[in-house]
Amino acid sequence: MDLKQLHYFMTIVNEQQITAAAKKLNMTQPPLSHQMKLLEKELGTQLFKRGSQYIELTEPGRLLARRAQQLLDMADNTVREIDELNQSLQGTLSIGTISSSGSILLSPGMQKFHREYSNVHFEIHDANTYQLIEELEKGIIEIGIVRTPFNTSPFNCQFLNTEPMAAVMTAELDWCPRQEKITVEELDKRPLIIYRRFQNLLQDVFDQKQIEPEIYCRNDDARTTILWANAGLGIGVAPLSAVELAAHDKLHIKIIDEPVLETHIAAVWRRNTNLSRIGKEFLTALCGMNIAANGATNQEEQ
Repeated sequence: MDLKQLHYFMTIVNEQQITAAAKKLNMTQPPLSHQMKLLEKELGTQLFKRGSQYIELTEPGRLLARRAQQLLDMADNTVREIDELNQSLQGTLSIGTISSSGSILLSPGMQKFHREYSNVHFEIHDANTYQLIEELEKGIIEIGIVRTPFNTSPFNCQFLNTEPMAAVMTAELDWCPRQEKITVEELDKRPLIIYRRFQNLLQDVFDQKQIEPEIYCRNDDARTTILWANAGLGIGVAPLSAVELAAHDKLHIKIIDEPVLETHIAAVWRRNTNLSRIGKEFLTALCGMNIAANGATNQEEQ
């Protein structure tokens, strides 16, 4: 199994037909089919179910597709990094971002970076914090823009913005329309819509305050929380910046006055890993700090 075989395999996956994949690869169908048979023989499993018109992946095929794309991305990143060493500051930086990091990435520092290094391009991976942590560990991305809470021990971290949690609701569910802030206790017995990754954090506070909100809906995307709240289905609880991620024209927004629920956006990268020159300059622009040769900051690690 080599990178060329994986590239052939992923082309078939994307095109869903051997014939279409061969055309895209500028080769004939027989040698492409032969390469896939060799790959299946080496792995000892069937990767495709060959139908009359389209190809469907088997379970092992789906697993290989996920890993193959990661390997191809890492190979591309390696070539770019090597090329960068032989040239002036140019190339592509792979970063991962959570959806609510827009205010960070569109900061004046980033605009200054773009003006100074106009030959630098970006590969952006949009995902949640846990998925980005996994991509960092695998070397698919070099820097992640993530949100607490997460295990900081494997990473260098530079904490950026701090923001509160907000409760969002339609007018029909608003028991205090003139208030801009509420306490956690005011959520007692009320139907909540929460983003699952904050469930443990919220539950700890509820237990401490001895209150029992009704968890009407748990979900895996802050945008779902906002959309359901906007439809009047319950009270959404999410970081304040997440409100802008989805339609919220009907929502009353109230800060939850509870410091324990504050979250932080952080720039993170792997410990004991040499950042690329582009990565160092990017963090300098983003965070206003200098990066030492080993990738650590010149500030006290948090």
